[in-house]
Amino acid sequence: MIKYIAKGDIFRISGVSNYAHGCNCAGAMGKGIAVSFRDKYPEMYLEYKQLCKKNMFRPGDVFDYNYADGHIYNLGTQLTWRTPAKIEYIENALIQMLELASRDNVTAIALPAIGAGLGGLKWDDVKSIIEKVSNNYPDVNLYVVETYQKE
Repeated sequence: MIKYIAKGDIFRISGVSNYAHGCNCAGAMGKGIAVSFRDKYPEMYLEYKQLCKKNMFRPGDVFDYNYADGHIYNLGTQLTWRTPAKIEYIENALIQMLELASRDNVTAIALPAIGAGLGGLKWDDVKSIIEKVSNNYPDVNLYVVETYQKE
């Protein structure tokens, strides 16, 4: 199931403690919702930077960070912060994320409109990929905040 939320803070959705966001593979979380992830989970950010530095996090990959209350799925949607997101990167990362979530019995994940903000893609294109991919994982509920607003 996908529930779309027009505007809000993904970190304040009742009953959800697993999160995903699109990020670059160059080790930078300096704009957009990535700043919130960097600030809320500094240990995750340090691991992410190291993976990028070692070239172990590539477009289409997922860095699954398990923290005390759940998972953070860092989706490799852009090569660098200067390059646009690509729909195939998003599709591959979503499939991998949903596989990981299913394996770990994660039933709810909140995420923003990945790739459609700083990534430069059209939201309708990304939305159709999210819907297509999530159909194969009915046990994982996605809460998609179309416009992230930090509360």
